Amino acid sequence: MKNGLFISFEGVDGAGKSTQIHYAKDFFEERGYKVSLTREPGGTRISEIIREAILDRTHQEMTHRTEALLYAASRAQHVEEFILPALAEGRVVLCDRFVDSSMVYQGRGRGLGFDAVRNINQFATGGLEPDLTIFFNIHPQVSLGRINVKEKGDRLEQEKMAFHYTVYESYHDLAQMNSSRIKVIEANQEVEKIKSEVEKIMTNLLRRDEA
Repeated sequence: MKNGLFISFEGVDGAGKSTQIHYAKDFFEERGYKVSLTREPGGTRISEIIREAILDRTHQEMTHRTEALLYAASRAQHVEEFILPALAEGRVVLCDRFVDSSMVYQGRGRGLGFDAVRNINQFATGGLEPDLTIFFNIHPQVSLGRINVKEKGDRLEQEKMAFHYTVYESYHDLAQMNSSRIKVIEANQEVEKIKSEVEKIMTNLLRRDEA
């Protein structure tokens, strides 16, 4: 695997991505791969500073365009400083969220449109796209019930349920538009069942990469 593998994990808040991404790390390491685990927004010192600004609950005056551009700025730093060097070393990069999150949260949730958000992120990432994206499909009413949004939720998590429904439906649209890259897993199952399905998908990716 000369150029590494880039896998993103997507889904609404509370879908269980964080649990499964750590299982995925174990899966690859047990097979001898070097793994870099990261998240968005974040992953580097500068990107984490931008993350704090985006998600701060006191920043209610932040405009939708500002929000989208800040996500793209955080991602630009993350890609250049962290993701690309890791891939160049032949590592498996597992990322909790990537461009698809901006497409659904800012593109549809904020009403900026897929095209506008795709364009700024093409510039930010230099066109980098995951080799595989795993979308954890769970109804937002269920997923948000797993976290105490009122007390712990960030600025986006505290949006009204209609916003989260839009995001959820938009993920399905993206999955249909990118079916060769985005694989859908039903996330309202036992953790071990989800883990098994994720491992099947990643095994198929490795077989394809080695072919």
